[in-house]
Amino acid sequence: MDLFWEFAKAFLVGGAICVVGQLLISLTKMTSARILVLFVTLGVVLSALGLYEPLVEFAGAGATVPLTGFGHSLAQGAISAVKTEGFLGIFLGGVTAAAGGIAAAIFFGYVCALIFRPRMK
Repeated sequence: MDLFWEFAKAFLVGGAICVVGQLLISLTKMTSARILVLFVTLGVVLSALGLYEPLVEFAGAGATVPLTGFGHSLAQGAISAVKTEGFLGIFLGGVTAAAGGIAAAIFFGYVCALIFRPRMK
């Protein structure tokens, strides 16, 4: 039964983040790119303020998989690297912490580009 609650918490929190994104798309004139930047930046800010980590502990993948979770990873990587590398860690830490996700996005984007043909609408 514990596994059920873990999935339920992840679904509800991840779903709530997605609902906010959908509301921004439906009710504002914001472009998808601006919403993406807003969510990543929000994840960085909430992480830097120490507010995102409790959400990650509560919801697990429901908080780490959406774009706000990517911002959280960037912020945590930068904070960790600053402690060990100093000022240079600001620039190196975020990319190092998120390297797996970045590499996967590039790889799967490339594979999709090889398989599918883009069309203009």
